[in-house]
Amino acid sequence: MTSRIFAACAVMVLVFELFNAPAFALTPVPPGNRSAKQPAIPYGAVSRTRATNGSFEGKYEKIRDLLASDKKLLGKIKKAAVEYGIQPIHIVGALVGEHTYNVDALDRLQTYYVKAVSYFTSDIKFAHESEKVSKFVERPEFANCRTAIDSYDLWACREIVWNTRFRGKTTGGKTWPNDRFGRVFFQPYYAGQTFGLGQLNPLTALRVTDLVSRVSGSRKLSANKAPQVYKTIMEPDTTLQYMAAVIRVSIDAYRDIAQFDISNNPGLTATLYNLGDVRNRARALKRKNASGSSILPRENYYGWLVNKKRAELEAILR
Repeated sequence: MTSRIFAACAVMVLVFELFNAPAFALTPVPPGNRSAKQPAIPYGAVSRTRATNGSFEGKYEKIRDLLASDKKLLGKIKKAAVEYGIQPIHIVGALVGEHTYNVDALDRLQTYYVKAVSYFTSDIKFAHESEKVSKFVERPEFANCRTAIDSYDLWACREIVWNTRFRGKTTGGKTWPNDRFGRVFFQPYYAGQTFGLGQLNPLTALRVTDLVSRVSGSRKLSANKAPQVYKTIMEPDTTLQYMAAVIRVSIDAYRDIAQFDISNNPGLTATLYNLGDVRNRARALKRKNASGSSILPRENYYGWLVNKKRAELEAILR
């Protein structure tokens, strides 16, 4: 009886794998950069660095040295990578890109924990002119978003509705700001900024909270509990899980939608970590290749540095 049950289960597993296997051949994106020279660095990154009398090389060295000197942090990075089925170099690459081109790394990991607690005890809310975002997305314009299959598509849908029905328009008797959804509703203290070791923004965290809950077993984030969201993206232990989830979504999107395997190119995953909106980017690449050509995804200035420094960064992980 046991053997028959085992055989039946084996058949069911085989059938499941056959029906769920990709019906296409993936194109692997090789390691390294497609561009011989680094793409242009945006003025915003240049001006932020000049404002602190710093340099990109100096900022790179600072985050590299923080990683190299903190074995506990490296251990957390490797643990998160295993949980989400990615190489740890992808998380390291995103950290390097963020702290080279966006902000300076803080000197000690403990500083991030202290800042996380300060956010958790605040009365911060996700709102615009006293209207909470959780109430705002109950408007009838967002009705179609209720069929979204996961938190990523749910918030992506809401962002599309914001851009098409509200942004810079007069809707429901009110004129709305001509600005990004994330800036209007999700960053009331520091509009436009990202937070913590992983430099995540609250909207990105809300997008991947279903995946993090499934993989790590943590409670899902809610737009009604802004302090908890900020604490999560500020605290290194949890921000690394969310970073890994964002990277996992990027790899899966380019595999399932655009039919490219980018899992061995941390410069590309770093690029997507920087740019966001990965499912739409994968769809756009698929449309470009619909005629039968095979245009490989390319790294931006941020990912280009990660690929250039890959050997040095992987040596740290060893």
